[in-house]
Amino acid sequence: MEGTRLNKIGRLLQKELGDLFQKQTKGMPGTLVSVSAVRVSADLSVAKVFLSIFPSEKSQELMEAIEANKKTIRYDLGQRVRLQLRRIPELIFFLDDSLDYVDNIDHLLKK
Repeated sequence: MEGTRLNKIGRLLQKELGDLFQKQTKGMPGTLVSVSAVRVSADLSVAKVFLSIFPSEKSQELMEAIEANKKTIRYDLGQRVRLQLRRIPELIFFLDDSLDYVDNIDHLLKK
C-alpha cells in the first residue's frame, strides 16, 4: 500500500517537474531537459530527481543552473501541486547518464 502511494506521488512530481523544465528550456533552442525518474522517501520529505539532459555537452552547465535555482523550482512545484500534497519534498537533483551509457555500448558493439 505504501509503495503504491509513493509511486503515485513520484509520478505526479515527475510530470509537473517535466512541465516546468520544458517551459524553462523553451528559450534555449536545441536543449532538452527531461525528468527520467523521481524517487520519493518514505516520509515524503526528500525527492531524488533524475534528469536527462540533451545535448550532454551542456549537462554540467545546466545542472549548476538547476542547483542554483533549486528553491525557485521547489516553490513553482509547490504552486502546481498544492492541492494534492500537504508538504512539498526537498528536491535533490542527479544527472541521469543512462542514455550516454547506452550510446557508448552501441558505439563499442559497432566496432
